[in-house]
Amino acid sequence: MKYNSRYIALEVLNQAENTAKPVEGLLDNQLQKFDVNDQRDRNLVMAMVYGVLRWRGYIDWVLAGYSSHPLSKMKPHILQALRIGTFQILFMDRIPHAAAINETVQALNILRQPKWATGFVNGLLRNLVRKRDEIPGPEQELSDTPEDALTNHPSWLYDRWHDRYGQDQAREICKVNNNPPPLVLRINTNYISVNEFAGLISKDRIESKRGVFAPDALIMEDYNGLVADLPGYKEGSFQIQDEAAQLVSYLLGPLQPGRLYLDGCAGLGGKTSQLAQMLHPQSHKRTIHAVEPSVYRVRLLKENMARLKIEDSINIIESTLDKLDPEDNKYAGILIDAPCSGLGVIRRHPDIRWNRTEIDLVRNQKNQLSILQSAAKLLETDGVLVYATCSTEPEENDDVVENFLAEHSDFKMEDCRSYMPSPASVLVDKEGLFRTFPNRYGLDGFFA
Repeated sequence: MKYNSRYIALEVLNQAENTAKPVEGLLDNQLQKFDVNDQRDRNLVMAMVYGVLRWRGYIDWVLAGYSSHPLSKMKPHILQALRIGTFQILFMDRIPHAAAINETVQALNILRQPKWATGFVNGLLRNLVRKRDEIPGPEQELSDTPEDALTNHPSWLYDRWHDRYGQDQAREICKVNNNPPPLVLRINTNYISVNEFAGLISKDRIESKRGVFAPDALIMEDYNGLVADLPGYKEGSFQIQDEAAQLVSYLLGPLQPGRLYLDGCAGLGGKTSQLAQMLHPQSHKRTIHAVEPSVYRVRLLKENMARLKIEDSINIIESTLDKLDPEDNKYAGILIDAPCSGLGVIRRHPDIRWNRTEIDLVRNQKNQLSILQSAAKLLETDGVLVYATCSTEPEENDDVVENFLAEHSDFKMEDCRSYMPSPASVLVDKEGLFRTFPNRYGLDGFFA
């Protein structure tokens, strides 16, 4: 029996909900598992998965209004199938309704679901098609529309933002999070200028524009193809990185020759590679040290550094920060892009909103403080320690900085404005803290 696109989307959504693992990795695994090589099929699976995650609150509200069975008591496969079918009917105009329903039901047949279940899904989806013109749109506010249906965010998260920013801004953030962001690149200016790269891709009729705040940023609003298919990818001409993320690395600069710098939470190396790009021409090899404990991420980090042709500048340390001995090395600058909730990058990772709780914020804070404690021991006396997250939440940001400074009187906070490119000064608040929000200037939500 052929495994269709709806089946793959259903499996990804089920795994995401059951495991809380990042949907991006689950999606890649399933596409590889079923050898989905046709780009149209890949795009369809991705559109359904990300579409359901972005509009889940609204979709569930629609389903609840037409289902004779409570959503909370449905089997996971049934509910995910209904979400996928509803998303196609309400959002994917190019897919015939009959095909959307039949293929979704077929996915349940592959799973050997009983006839009553497939009949229930088939009947409910067909009823939605019949009532299609009567269903209020996702942004049509009715007197009885709950906030999670209007915002497509869990109520605990919307309530936090509502209390902090007010209704208008809270809804604005949610609205931005529900739409796919543009592709933003950081051009590897050691090999090609931003203007030269823009000219290179324009030959393939790919439109782009310069970033507003980060000098090496290039934005492609309408590109929907594979990143690996862009000219210059194999040559290491660019790295995917939002402008907000690019600006964080400037807080360590300018990097001085003859001194060591540490990326204490390297991950896949977005900021590691940028620090290498910022090195002084007279800097020695292995000037940038990158700490990453995950064997899987270390492999990808090495591949990324090799593609960007900067592996000679990087010393990758497969370890945790607390295992590093201050007797071995002290660093002039340390960047801690700390593990966090990721609530500032929901527009890029729509599953995050459904996989986080308020308890996570408190738990993250404890870990973040521990990482900063370890980093402080590795810093030179006159060194710079940069703390950053892709979160908008005070527990992970202001509170961490305040708690750290309360315990470390030999540290003082400096104004981020002094280190940023001048256009980015509007992104620094009166306390000197760097903050960006998804609903302002088209940036991801970052703190540093």
